[in-house]
Amino acid sequence: MTDNRTHITVILDRTGSMEAIRDDTIGGYNAFLESQRQEPGTATMTLVQFDSGDPYEVIHQFTPLDNVPQLTRETYVPRASTPLLDAMGRGVNDLEQQLASLEDAGKPSRVLFVIVTDGQENASREFRRDQIVEMIRRKKDEDGWQFVFLSADMNSVDDAVAYGFDRGAVMTYDKTGQGAGDAWDSLHTRIADVRTGRRRGVTFTDKDRDRHTAERQRRRRPGRDRPTR
Repeated sequence: MTDNRTHITVILDRTGSMEAIRDDTIGGYNAFLESQRQEPGTATMTLVQFDSGDPYEVIHQFTPLDNVPQLTRETYVPRASTPLLDAMGRGVNDLEQQLASLEDAGKPSRVLFVIVTDGQENASREFRRDQIVEMIRRKKDEDGWQFVFLSADMNSVDDAVAYGFDRGAVMTYDKTGQGAGDAWDSLHTRIADVRTGRRRGVTFTDKDRDRHTAERQRRRRPGRDRPTR
């Protein structure tokens, strides 16, 4: 096991409702990728996209960070519904099998499993909620995996905590270009904290959350779109 090696799996929502922030998701992911490349240590990434048309599409797997391709409008096309439980369940099983196939010397010392979505479960057929709860509990307790949940749906926070995500590692973001960009930026900062040893686990700060609160308040301010005189 290598102390300075991290593996990051990102399970990215590709459902139809993400179309509203498609370009911002692409830009945010790519900025996250470039920022992670500047951090010390080595890292690999897996990217999985999910929707009900293809509940689990592996875009790349255990790819060294420097070789991870950027997202484009051709490789990220929102569609269909949200089989969130199936994506999480298959993601955990797949990652577990991949790690088991590695020699001890090549295994990462840190494993981060990140969900990025804008909605709630509505289309899973393979996994149940209780199965996901047990899978997350087991991987946290036995193997020290860290689970992170970003969502544009405020109602999904309680669901994420019920699945077993630590509340500190769950954050909502505003479903705007600014909100999506801020979310990916916060994700980079908190994962960098872990990779550099500044923190033991991913924990979003009040500053991270305040960015999204301020954006929501700005959008709801009466007359915000009226021209100034």
